[in-house]
Amino acid sequence: MKHLGIAIMFIASLCCAQTADTFQPSATNVWGAEYPRVDNEGRVQVRIKAPDASKVKLNFWSGPKLDMVKQPDGLWTVTTPPLVPGLHYYTINIDGAEVSDLNTHAFFGGTKEASAVEVPEPGSTYYSIQDVPHGQVREVWYNSKVTGTWRHALVYLPPKYDTQNRVRYPVLYLQHGAGEDETGWVRQGHANFILDNLIASKTCKPMIIVMAYGYARRAGQAAPDLTGKPFGSPEMLKAMQDMAAAFEDDVTQVLIPYIDATFRTLSDRDHRAMAGLSMGGMQTFQITLDHLDLFSYIGGFSGAGGMLVLGDRKLDPKTDYNGVFGDPAAFAKKVHLLWIGVGTQEPERMRAGLQRLHTSLQEADIQHVFYESPGTDHEWQTWRRDLKDFAPRLFNIGEVK
Repeated sequence: MKHLGIAIMFIASLCCAQTADTFQPSATNVWGAEYPRVDNEGRVQVRIKAPDASKVKLNFWSGPKLDMVKQPDGLWTVTTPPLVPGLHYYTINIDGAEVSDLNTHAFFGGTKEASAVEVPEPGSTYYSIQDVPHGQVREVWYNSKVTGTWRHALVYLPPKYDTQNRVRYPVLYLQHGAGEDETGWVRQGHANFILDNLIASKTCKPMIIVMAYGYARRAGQAAPDLTGKPFGSPEMLKAMQDMAAAFEDDVTQVLIPYIDATFRTLSDRDHRAMAGLSMGGMQTFQITLDHLDLFSYIGGFSGAGGMLVLGDRKLDPKTDYNGVFGDPAAFAKKVHLLWIGVGTQEPERMRAGLQRLHTSLQEADIQHVFYESPGTDHEWQTWRRDLKDFAPRLFNIGEVK
């Protein structure tokens, strides 16, 4: 009996040891890579081989910056404190050189290809691939008379698009942020899976989503020299305004007609929406409020209002955006949904500016939705949650025909 008791205790301790180590390879890893790893508490373990290096540092862009520890076999390792759920960009600094971790897939963010790790959100499956009917994401190229170039976009087509060939669909134009590109909403944001799951649960109308390249320069226009010009400088603001104006013309004069001619869309304004994150939210407000003849649903994810929000002043409903907020009743007839979102842990200037915009709209009696993502920063988990809340509110004034 004594030996049996010892055996039971040994097995129990072994099971506890196995349970305590819950680290698993990240969903962002390349095939066969064991690291980076994530545990149930959201801690991340990173390992990289650099036997000749003298100093290696891990840099999570919106998280910890940690010195890695060299092991006898030349591998450098580190374990982070718990991170909030979501996708986290990171790079590794090896003796002063910033590099990506070859163990992960590359994601375009911060104007470069970077590594990323996915920390799962406990109990959440809304942005995961599920056993439901799936739509398709297709690549398209269109020739823009505005930019004088071929331009690229990704298009999500809902389940049954190819089999129910008489059905037409509403369209959401969904924009990325600064430093990212048109692949972001699929690769980092999982917008296709979010829509698949919402449509399968019948909480969202089937729709087409167009994700376009958000940078534009007019044909023949030279790139501005912004060397040494800080963010917010007159030269920087002028360059941003010029790009925004060119992109606005590209969307309204070229992209929308191309999408309506290529896919089975419902092409009236009541079935057309636009939303975007950060820079894409700024673009959305400019484009939609300049063209309420084209759009009736508007969403700003951590970027609604653009320079108005960052300019530390309240909305003037009589003058801003050509006075579209000056008549609340008229605005409500034209705009079926005005939606604004922000993460509760976003930079103070961004959060305060969006709160101020929300308050200004309330004071102007403009109907709108204001959503706060709990515990998240200026990051993809905020924008995934934004899309999950925003998409079910679209196109509910009539059924898809």
